[in-house]
Amino acid sequence: MATVEDDGAITLLGRGSGCINTGGEKVFPEEVEATLRAHESVYDALVVGAPDERWGSRVVALVQPVAGREPGADELIDHCRAMLAGYKVPKDVVFVDQVERSPAGKPDYRWATAVAEKGSV
Repeated sequence: MATVEDDGAITLLGRGSGCINTGGEKVFPEEVEATLRAHESVYDALVVGAPDERWGSRVVALVQPVAGREPGADELIDHCRAMLAGYKVPKDVVFVDQVERSPAGKPDYRWATAVAEKGSV
């Protein structure tokens, strides 16, 4: 999905199939992932939706910290809140030893969704 700006520039928003609908709002995981990766203690991150009775889906971040660092979930949520609209901020942060990706670097969304729904590795 993308938008065309007034100056003709194209802004890529991400894949529609990965879009999270939370409380009627659309969240593009790539935007949240980029925000998380901008934190000095985050090596990699993957964002998915998990079922939520109130919101339909909730935003869940799977975070692989930089070796030797241990960021807190509240620290990462505050970091996101400072840079993103409130509805885009992860409701849960799950720390993982490694974000699972294919040899080509594509995220393993089945793995990520299972971990997000379970809430831990």
